[in-house]
Amino acid sequence: MSMLLAMLGEAWNALSGNKLRTFLTALGITIGVGAVVLMVALGQGTQRQVTDSIASLGSNLLVVQSGSSRQGGFRGGAGALPTLTLADMQAIGRLSPVAYATALTQQSVQLVYGPNNWNTMAVGTTPDFHFVRNWPVEAGRGLTETDLNGALRVAVIGKQVARNLFADDDPLGKFIRIKQSPFQVVGVLAGKGQSMDGRDQDDTVLVPLSTAQRQLFGSQFQGTVSLIMAQATGAAQMDAASSQIVELLRQRHHMRDGADNDFSVTNMTSVAGTVSQVTGLLSVLLGAIASISLFVGGVGVMNIMLVSVTERTREIGIRMAIGATRRTILLQFMFEAVIITLIGGMIGALLGVGAALFLSGVGNLSVNISAEPILVSFAVSAAVGLFFGLYPARKASKLKPIEALRYS
Repeated sequence: MSMLLAMLGEAWNALSGNKLRTFLTALGITIGVGAVVLMVALGQGTQRQVTDSIASLGSNLLVVQSGSSRQGGFRGGAGALPTLTLADMQAIGRLSPVAYATALTQQSVQLVYGPNNWNTMAVGTTPDFHFVRNWPVEAGRGLTETDLNGALRVAVIGKQVARNLFADDDPLGKFIRIKQSPFQVVGVLAGKGQSMDGRDQDDTVLVPLSTAQRQLFGSQFQGTVSLIMAQATGAAQMDAASSQIVELLRQRHHMRDGADNDFSVTNMTSVAGTVSQVTGLLSVLLGAIASISLFVGGVGVMNIMLVSVTERTREIGIRMAIGATRRTILLQFMFEAVIITLIGGMIGALLGVGAALFLSGVGNLSVNISAEPILVSFAVSAAVGLFFGLYPARKASKLKPIEALRYS
């Protein structure tokens, strides 16, 4: 142990003798490790943000959209033809693999409260919306069957709407105007954050579906809805629920065998899995690209160590002449390479974490800083030192004492 400590001391003294060279050599490793830590943090942050956005829509969620329309040679996209009805939603809710089902229709509206006004998305829906979306109220109450059956003018607002219309005032019980119609605020939704498309989910107002259709939006096709959301009773029932929904709607819409569906069913769990896989691959790709700079830094370590061996040839000869073994010479130069890479790796990890925190705070980017990539970066930097320091160290240890002493 004392011999190893002595060699470490000698390696440190050798590096300290030329501080500028040591700094420039370690800089390549610093940049490499910092880039890896930063890229992995950004990649994992993006993956977490996308996964959280999908999860915020609700668990075990199935989304049913109206089908496409066709006029002459032109075909509209999904939702162009209002083929779904409130009765379809009620029938879906009675399926055994389905826990809850809700229907939605939405439109951008202007809200007014006193001198304040705010443009937001009004969503006409049913009471089960709160269960399907896992979206409870933070204050007051949610929509009820009484509200729906009576087409009452009540509203449940998101936190963003509450902030912009009421500031620090309590909105419960107050009246806002939606399209010149007065609505009483009966509840405030809990915070949800951004959706996958970047929209603020808290910037919304919920009203009873019947009220939206009869008094706010109107409808060319009475009783139709633009979207149905269903929550399966569990993750294992997702496929069964999807299949039964398709079969049920085909029967209700009197569709012939072989005819295309006039609706679409999307399994959001599958979407989340696919997106998570893609973003995970992106994270790995970013880390791999950043690792190239780490490799370049390792080549720089090898180059400087070869120069060091050449410059210290006479010193090596003297040490071998007074009894130093080839193994001792090998270890000393290996220690020097590892010390350089570990110092560079430590500084790089700190810079990478600092850059990630800076981008998160100033650039409003999602980052995920974990111990794993930092520890891996340390391990890789040590491996780089061993790998790229081995050849120069072997070259130094194989020098013949007499020839080394003659070198000048």
